[in-house]
Amino acid sequence: MAAFAKRLLEKAIHHPQIMGHGNLEAKDIAFQTHVHYGIPSTASILAFDSIQGLLAIGTLDGRIKVIGGDGIEGILISPKQLPLKHLEFLRNQGFLVSISNDNDIKIWSLESHSSVSCLHWESNITAFSVISGSSLFYIGDECGLLSVLKFDAEAGNLLQLPYHIPASSIDYVSRISSLRQCPIVGILQQPPPSGNRVLIAYESGLLVLWDISEAKAFLIGGDNILQLKEKLDFISDVSHNLMTEQYLGEKEISALCWASSDGSILAVGYVDGDILFWNTSNASSHKIQEGNAPSSNVVRLQLSSAEQRLPVVVLQWSPSDKSRNNSDGLLFVYGGDQTGSGDHLTVLNLEWSSGTGALKCIGRADITLPGSFADIILLPGGGIRGDNHNVDVFVLTNPGKLHLYNHANLYKLMSQQEGKTMIPGLEYKSLIPMSDPLMAVAKLVNLPPGECLLKDLVEMSSDVITTETGNTMWPLTGGVPSELSPKIHVIDRLYISGYQDGSVRIYDATLPTLSFICILQGEVQGLQLADSSAPVSCIDICISTLSLAVGNNCGLVYFYKLRRSMDTLNFHFITESSHEVHPLPPERGYCRAVFSLLKSTIQSLRFANLGTKLAVGYECGQVNVLDMNSLSSVFCSDSLHGFNSSVISMSWKYCSNLNDILKTSKHKEISAPVSPTDEVLFVLTNDAKVYLINDRTKSYHYLQLKKKLRPISMYVIESKLSPSSKQLANNASTDQSSPEYFQVLDDSHNVEQSSEDPHSGDALSCSHLLLCFEDSLRLYSTRSVIQGYNKTICKVKFTNPCCWTSTFKRHEIHNGLICLCQNGVIEIRSLPDLGLVKESSLMSILRWNYKANIVKTLTSDGSQIAMVNGDELTFISVHSGEANLRNIKCLPCLHDKVLAAAADAALNIPSLQKKKASASGILEGIAKGFKLRKGVRHAEYTLNPKSSVAHLEAVFSKYPFSDASPIAPNNEILNSSPNMANEEELSIDDIDIDGTIPSTSASSWKLENNQNLTGTEREKLFEGATDVSEPRIRTVEEIKAKYRKAENTSSVANDAKNKLLERQEKLEKISRHTAELQSGAEDFASLANELVKAMENRKWWHI
Repeated sequence: MAAFAKRLLEKAIHHPQIMGHGNLEAKDIAFQTHVHYGIPSTASILAFDSIQGLLAIGTLDGRIKVIGGDGIEGILISPKQLPLKHLEFLRNQGFLVSISNDNDIKIWSLESHSSVSCLHWESNITAFSVISGSSLFYIGDECGLLSVLKFDAEAGNLLQLPYHIPASSIDYVSRISSLRQCPIVGILQQPPPSGNRVLIAYESGLLVLWDISEAKAFLIGGDNILQLKEKLDFISDVSHNLMTEQYLGEKEISALCWASSDGSILAVGYVDGDILFWNTSNASSHKIQEGNAPSSNVVRLQLSSAEQRLPVVVLQWSPSDKSRNNSDGLLFVYGGDQTGSGDHLTVLNLEWSSGTGALKCIGRADITLPGSFADIILLPGGGIRGDNHNVDVFVLTNPGKLHLYNHANLYKLMSQQEGKTMIPGLEYKSLIPMSDPLMAVAKLVNLPPGECLLKDLVEMSSDVITTETGNTMWPLTGGVPSELSPKIHVIDRLYISGYQDGSVRIYDATLPTLSFICILQGEVQGLQLADSSAPVSCIDICISTLSLAVGNNCGLVYFYKLRRSMDTLNFHFITESSHEVHPLPPERGYCRAVFSLLKSTIQSLRFANLGTKLAVGYECGQVNVLDMNSLSSVFCSDSLHGFNSSVISMSWKYCSNLNDILKTSKHKEISAPVSPTDEVLFVLTNDAKVYLINDRTKSYHYLQLKKKLRPISMYVIESKLSPSSKQLANNASTDQSSPEYFQVLDDSHNVEQSSEDPHSGDALSCSHLLLCFEDSLRLYSTRSVIQGYNKTICKVKFTNPCCWTSTFKRHEIHNGLICLCQNGVIEIRSLPDLGLVKESSLMSILRWNYKANIVKTLTSDGSQIAMVNGDELTFISVHSGEANLRNIKCLPCLHDKVLAAAADAALNIPSLQKKKASASGILEGIAKGFKLRKGVRHAEYTLNPKSSVAHLEAVFSKYPFSDASPIAPNNEILNSSPNMANEEELSIDDIDIDGTIPSTSASSWKLENNQNLTGTEREKLFEGATDVSEPRIRTVEEIKAKYRKAENTSSVANDAKNKLLERQEKLEKISRHTAELQSGAEDFASLANELVKAMENRKWWHI
């Protein structure tokens, strides 16, 4: 709406002059972010896919940063600018689940870099957990309701399943009437072998271990009066064994995690700073712990004896590398220490000798963090199941700093140090440094096609200076380059960055995944140059000759020839009074010269005439023109004649018959030798003057604009004009009384491409000088400016102050202008009419607020805008159409399908072909033996993990109990749901191990001569029943009970004895078969881990 109002205002202003329009339309513009490097400063939450080797970082502004290996990074941006409170991978499936503060549940595709499904949850989500190895996940809300959701990848739908556990169901068994208003604060799936159980933690302190399949509580605790065993031995403290009675009611839970590999120990952190360890292995499935009974299953741990302690915010546990049981390991704690203790992470090395009765802390380390704590995540070691005990730790701190702590360093610290200490964590470093060293200036350059140029750049990338590939210890390896990447061997875009330490780095920016080419240091080997490490202030490159010019804050200008040469080269050091020459070897011959002419910051550099000339503009206002063939100065301005204000911008323009043009100008006194073609240097200074310098004649003159204007940039642009518009442009330079605005028409759609010589005088009619100021844009005829007239032909005022601009071309004609305002608004305007076409903002595109230092590294090649904000670098694509589609196709894939297939194969195929047949035969026999009197029940588990997922999906497909009487005090369902009402329990007599029982379908059983049965006979047959269902075959026991004669006591005893012997024999056979299955499973697990270890470090192009 604002953009529409601006267009109406501008139309009203220019209506009397019938202002023409360019050929740029809103449909041609599309702001999209395809390149993003670095971690946002608003990062707040971590997620990790241990199989794919991907790390996801959620932010407070709705973005998700995904980091893989080999410089592969991606950014996912939510339409809503809201914090993310939950983030988890659907492990090895290529999807990511995020939950925002407004309870939108989003599924992100890592392959398409976009959201594929969204579901809004009506109540506030307070807990979330993905069921490992599946697309199922639990949702806990503020009302105490536990729900189950499923993501259907094929349909792209997020579904809520019927299975849910309302708070009222827990109220009945826990006898806590206030639970219905108590939020769920934690959900943990219990590790195998009890994978069918889920731990539900309520804010009030209640803990419920729920059996999913049986739909009953296996353990309830936490809201009781317990005698806590404080048997915790610290190395530095005296052992103590105290029995204290504590009332645990209203003890608010703030964090929890499993503290054992098998889920037998639960660690729970509380708001008051306590940490309680609950032993779930001794719990009875048929008896709930009484409220006043002493408990030997709970141990309390306190990190500080102070009365005022911080809440326990985070608990994470990893097994010890020398664990003798399933419970020894490292406990990572954030919080729990005394108030005012500072920001640090506590690591405890816990040892359990015989259950919770003997807990020892054999090591403690308090790691001082480099910033305020944001999140922590553990990285399991090798293997599909993540059973490697050498676990590393990612710690995220504010603002957006990520550190990796190695397990070896942690153990070493705990064995040697006491108290708080700072250990050297490995800091994440992006492919492109932005803060270490600090980036000072950047340039994005499009390269024209040319085999020689491309060949030189490719050779440079492999031969110049050692590339920066990052630390080999960094554990992230995920993602693969796009499928188009191997086919593209050309380099058509460069990103060049200059730094505060004087270095320059060059990157191949052809694809969305940038690749490092080389680094150029400010120092020259074997030579001592003063001010060589001064910050880089300006960069320019001549593409046709691969000449690079770099200026710094101390007035040095470095001249590099990036083209490879095997000849002996000389290095030139040129000062105002001397010219030194030094020989250099070929491998160090890229820096050809350094100019030190003035001690002033270089503000602008511009190559001209295929790199043979270089214009240098200084902060002091001086301008030098250098001959790059002779490496000498051919023009130097004089501060006594007006060059005393800082240079803002410079641009070269070819002009033919310059003397003829000047004859009709205000500068008739200027006379010079006739030349068919001259290159005029336009220089814009901070005092709103435009200087025109002819280095051939050593002459110059200037045009004074309004002194109150604050200039930003200047461009000499070419545009197509109709003959009538050309005449108007010519009249503007001769008619002093002509109006300030005149009609500029663009007939590019109706006329053929002009065949005029671009150096001809008539070509100046199509040339304009665009001056960009903080408050306005002003367009002049280049001819009129050369002649000394300052009449504008178009002027537009900004609503908000402008701070940066850049032009872009289409078909070699300038047709667009990009403007960044100080409020973060980005405007796209057409040329030459300067009409507003489209606008957006840094906040809507990138979630960035405008900062003044953003302008220093802003650069554009016309199709993309590259900018840096803190530790973030991003490229914004401006154009829609083919170029944008190509960027999308070239995006790296954040999900490695080959690795995913290998991991799935390792989890699903048997280890040996021979054991496959044996195991399948055993399973088939057991499956066939599971016969029920009324229907068939599926087996709960097999070796295939997908079967367990299928079992869970079957359980979740229906409501677990009726609302009338959900749970009885003995943890059994009182009234089953209708689907379960007619099912009978499976007994040992129903199992046939070796043989098969032919099944007979009751529905196909028919009586012969049914038509001849009389009513009396029917009543006799069904024993007077009036409502008879389909007939069925009766069991042997039913027939015997109905028709056999009474037997004596001894025969009954013998039958019972035989029955018991038969059952014992069946049990022995089942035991043998179970042992065979267990052996096969162990062999399978071993093979799976070996396969994954071999595949983890291999990419698809290596296979």
